[in-house]
Amino acid sequence: MQDIRWGIIGCGNVCEIKSGPGFQQAEGSQLVAVMRRDGDLAADFASRHGVGRWYNNAGDLINDPTVNAIYIATPPRYHLEYTLMTAAAGKPAYVEKPMGMNYAECVELIEIFNQHKLPLFVAYYRRALPRFLKIKQLLDEGRIGTIRYVNTVYQCPPKPEDTLKPVPWRLDPEKSPGGYFGDLAPHAIDILQFFFGEIIKANGQAVNLAGLYPAVDLVSGSYSFESGVLGTGVWCFTAATKLDRTEVIGTQGSLVFSIFGNDPVILTRKSRTEILDLPNPATIQGPLIQTIVDQLRGSGKCPSTSESAARTNWVMDQLLGN
Repeated sequence: MQDIRWGIIGCGNVCEIKSGPGFQQAEGSQLVAVMRRDGDLAADFASRHGVGRWYNNAGDLINDPTVNAIYIATPPRYHLEYTLMTAAAGKPAYVEKPMGMNYAECVELIEIFNQHKLPLFVAYYRRALPRFLKIKQLLDEGRIGTIRYVNTVYQCPPKPEDTLKPVPWRLDPEKSPGGYFGDLAPHAIDILQFFFGEIIKANGQAVNLAGLYPAVDLVSGSYSFESGVLGTGVWCFTAATKLDRTEVIGTQGSLVFSIFGNDPVILTRKSRTEILDLPNPATIQGPLIQTIVDQLRGSGKCPSTSESAARTNWVMDQLLGN
């Protein structure tokens, strides 16, 4: 494949800035068609982003002969269905995270894509961002010594939309696993595995304390990486204040960073502190999309595979008690 011609299923908010423009900006890539069940919204997106065709039916987009790669940006509930349809059409897929509603769905997708000899990628785009590549470099170089443990805390106050009826899809357990946890925590779980290797053991607790919506609103857990590093995490979505902090502790120092923000990375070693300003690009999925395009064109390798993404779903299942 020399010219990657993308079609998007689910051209919603994520596609406006985070991902959509990346398909047009990547070298060797075009965005040629989009789909949304509301045809008027699909047509509006296509008009504003200079996309030639739009659909209100996923099958029509998947079988469009001018489209040779599919990006699935729907709620997780529909990832399995649309990704299997993509495989049946003989086309590679790029799926939003989490890869599926649970680990079992991920395994099914991997098996099908292997059978069809098709590549399958997942949107854990932090693996390609300069900010996190720099953090990995610092860790790999031993700048804080041998890593002992990592702790992640993400908390925020309730949002106005948390009490809407019908409930937003992110808070509907039938459409997305684990509420806001399932939407946000996978990014942390995945990037930590990128740093420290697969998580081989995990357990956690998941509860709904505030009762604002059907999904859980507080998850805590502990896990062990294959490298020997231990980890803990807490994700609370009904706290008084917002905090996004991950701290890695080593034998000679520590490294503190946010998963979602552009806060400076803080490296402390032997009482000396270094502040690193590492902001993310505006099109935050752009660097990962370029790696996907490069792999499809035979000139590179994407760091976010279906296998690594499936492992993140496995960890989520353990922390949620599924």
